[in-house]
Amino acid sequence: MTLALVDYGAGNLRSVENALRAAGAENIRVTTDADVVRGADRIVLPGVGAFAASMAALKALPGMTKALTETVRDKGRPFLGICVGMQLMAEAGEEFGRHQGLGWIPGTVAKLEPTDPDARIPHMGWNDVTIATAHPLIEVGEAYFLHSFAFEAREASDLAATTDHGGQVTAAVARDTMLGVQFHPEKSQAYGLRLLKRFLEWRP
Repeated sequence: MTLALVDYGAGNLRSVENALRAAGAENIRVTTDADVVRGADRIVLPGVGAFAASMAALKALPGMTKALTETVRDKGRPFLGICVGMQLMAEAGEEFGRHQGLGWIPGTVAKLEPTDPDARIPHMGWNDVTIATAHPLIEVGEAYFLHSFAFEAREASDLAATTDHGGQVTAAVARDTMLGVQFHPEKSQAYGLRLLKRFLEWRP
């Protein structure tokens, strides 16, 4: 099995690679090459930073957004988006203006606005993950979060998990062979490694 870990300048690339290896991945291709993505059995899109800059960096890789859509959406290869990599699955993001995303899952990435004045932004640290729609890769537990914007899915069936930070916040979205998690599996110790292991074994 070949796993393509897309390198578009995301800050958490190496820690994600190390976590994937710890979870049992062997043939990881850290790549900027669209053809490597097309030939991969599984794809992981990591990410740390602002939506607009991350999307621009992804588009700057020749043919990459097309290859991702063809391989993930059309061919149905298992896909995992992490943090900003998950947010890019949305139709648009509203950080520093409105910017187009990959458009794989209907919804918008908007600024967190907790109803609890004691809930600080960014949402940072360990928090509970609660199931919204059953998914084979998501379990109840605690994961590590670090974000100021969150995915607002338009369709309830795409919402796989939530957390609470002064109100309900999306923790994971899923559709078909695609899973996106707002938390960081690579920083979530045993909980995160179990998720990555399930992803490596997933046969959707």
